[in-house]
Amino acid sequence: MNKASILAASLLLLSGIPTVAQTNLPKMTVVSVGDGDTLRVRNQQGQPVTIRLACVDAPELKQNPWGQQSKSRLQQLLRVGQSVQVRLMERDKYKRLVAEVFVNNSSVNLKMVQEGQAVVYRQYLQGCNSTKNQFLQAEADAKGKKLGFWNQSQPVMPWDFRRGQKPTQGTNTRSPKVQQCDLSYPDICIPLNSADLNCRDIPYRRFRVVPPDPHGFDRDGDGVGCER
Repeated sequence: MNKASILAASLLLLSGIPTVAQTNLPKMTVVSVGDGDTLRVRNQQGQPVTIRLACVDAPELKQNPWGQQSKSRLQQLLRVGQSVQVRLMERDKYKRLVAEVFVNNSSVNLKMVQEGQAVVYRQYLQGCNSTKNQFLQAEADAKGKKLGFWNQSQPVMPWDFRRGQKPTQGTNTRSPKVQQCDLSYPDICIPLNSADLNCRDIPYRRFRVVPPDPHGFDRDGDGVGCER
C-alpha cells in the first residue's frame, strides 16, 4: 500500500464513519422510507425488500414530534431512486432484513445516531461489534449536545414507548430520579444502594456502564453491561 492509500485509510478511521470500500456489498435502490429506521428498497433482481436499520432504534411516529422528525431526516438521507449499499445481517421476526445502509461509503445508521435522530439499540448491537464504540460515542455526543431526540427533558426510549411506558408527570420528577438511580448506569434505573445484582437479576442487556460499576455488570471493561 502506498503512502497516499495509507493516509486515506487513516482519515477514514479517524472520521469515525465505517467504510464499505474494498467490499462487495450488494447495491439496492431506495423505494420509500417508512419511519426513522425502516425503508423499502428494490434489490438487483428488481424485488421489493423491507430493511430495518441495524443496531439503532428511532422514535416511534406517535412520539411527536420526534418520530416525524426522524422519518423526515431519513427521507433526506435516502431519497427515492437513490442507490445504496447494504450490509445484511439477519431477518427479524417481521421478515424484514436487518442491515446497515451506506451512502458514499458512510453509514446512514451511524449518521442518524450522530444527529440525535436515532438511539443505539443496545440489545441488538452485536451486529455492529466492530463499530459499536463509534455508535456509543456518537450517541453520547448527541445526548450531550441535546440534538434531535435528546432535546427534551424526559425522553422515553422507543422500546419503552412501544411497551406503553410513559414519563412520570410533575415538575420535580427529574431530580428524584437522579437521587434514586445509580449513575453508573445512565440508560436504565438500578436503585442506589441495592443488594449486589448480576445480569440474571435484571431484564436489561447491552446498556451503557460508567465507573465505578458497583454491580460489576461490565465484565470486560468495554463500557457495555450484560452483553449476553
